[in-house]
Amino acid sequence: MLKQALVAFSLIASAPAAAQTLPLADQVAAELAKAPPGTHFGVLVVDAQGREVLAIDPDGRFVPASNTKLFTTAAAYAALPGIEQPDATGGAGVALVAGQAGAAPDAWLIGHGDARLSSAASCVIDCLASLADAIAVKTHTVRDVVGDDSAWPDQRWAAGISWNNLGTVSGTAVSALNLDDNQLAVTVLPGLVGQAPTISGSAYYTLRNDAVTAPAGSALTLGVERAAGGMELRLYGQIPVDANRWQKVLGIDDPAHYAAWALARILAVRGVKVTGAVRAWHRAAGAPGDPVAAVQGDERALLARAVPGPLADDVTIINKHSQNLHAQALLRRLGGAAGNGSIEAGVAALSTVLDRAGLPRGGYGFADGAGMSGYNRTSPRAVVGLLRWAASQPWSGAWRASLPIGGVDGTLARRFAGTPLQGAVFAKTGTLNATHALSGYLRGASGRELTFSILVNDVPDDAVVIPLMDAMLVRIAANN
Repeated sequence: MLKQALVAFSLIASAPAAAQTLPLADQVAAELAKAPPGTHFGVLVVDAQGREVLAIDPDGRFVPASNTKLFTTAAAYAALPGIEQPDATGGAGVALVAGQAGAAPDAWLIGHGDARLSSAASCVIDCLASLADAIAVKTHTVRDVVGDDSAWPDQRWAAGISWNNLGTVSGTAVSALNLDDNQLAVTVLPGLVGQAPTISGSAYYTLRNDAVTAPAGSALTLGVERAAGGMELRLYGQIPVDANRWQKVLGIDDPAHYAAWALARILAVRGVKVTGAVRAWHRAAGAPGDPVAAVQGDERALLARAVPGPLADDVTIINKHSQNLHAQALLRRLGGAAGNGSIEAGVAALSTVLDRAGLPRGGYGFADGAGMSGYNRTSPRAVVGLLRWAASQPWSGAWRASLPIGGVDGTLARRFAGTPLQGAVFAKTGTLNATHALSGYLRGASGRELTFSILVNDVPDDAVVIPLMDAMLVRIAANN
């Protein structure tokens, strides 16, 4: 099948360097022949005029993994006004809502879609502590602390996300109220031999510590488990007494509740007594927007509201570091601008932008904004079409600067180092089960720029395919 695909190569440019004795198609064929049997490649490389330099199944539909983020972030630049200005509409706010006569008010923490709110002690912008301060100035007692994410429907995960990613950093839930990337780091230190180790960072959950401290030199076999939606966290296995700390970062299932819980703790430090419960206020999918405002009326006037940095800064986080939560939230921001903040509205808004870009609907299909959904599909031609369209837009420079640079930074910091493409390839990576992708721009040996997309599915051996992809690009650059 691979040889048949190579027959379909479209090769316009030939190698300019005398040292290259084989045509580019043959060089690439030699690289791809090293791939494990069953691996499926989709490749398209074009020059500045859009002429094909190399093509392997360019119109096939592939799982794009995090190459999905190219579409989401480009659409954000195209459709969200003020993306390079402080994010005045997205930041979380706090309010005091009066209860029954004589009762303490409830403290509401209200999300508007920002994904960068932080409770870190080092926080200087978009800080939960600043919102807590606004409450502490007004009262020393509150009843309930409520996390309100009703700005968007309660759709914490998109269709097609694998169950084994739930509860992990990669698949943490998405909400209109997010805190600390909706993740929690649990740290374990050994105790005395034969006794339970000590664990920190787990206070949000009920801890069941079934682990044991083992003699020096023993194997480290620690693990954590938690049922989806559950509040019991079980630690199991063993940690050697001479081991360093062990850490596991967990994804949060109910970000609004977690944010309210964190606010209650910060209020307590400020001397604000919480007499009631910590709870979340959600909006069911299909329900009208902002039901709390309808119930509480003008009593929910904000005391303070965080103003995060520009969404353009978040695009850099998304693309450089492939941050899934932020990409999912950005898709919902697109849906909020065009509809009600649902996943469906976000996907529809994305499609509207891609229509403007001239991409055929058959060339793509998305179920989420980050690439975690196995339902996502796109062709190399659609990716290249997006990249070329983005390059023609007024915001192209800023968006391109958000992409990882080979051998320099982001998810490409360790790739292409020491090759002619170090500092000369600007591209988004993608990794999912049996899937790898790399798409962007590169500067060839002659100095001319190429636009490319490599999508690889059904990969039996991840360790082999990434070097093959990189070697392929190095050869393409050397011939152009």
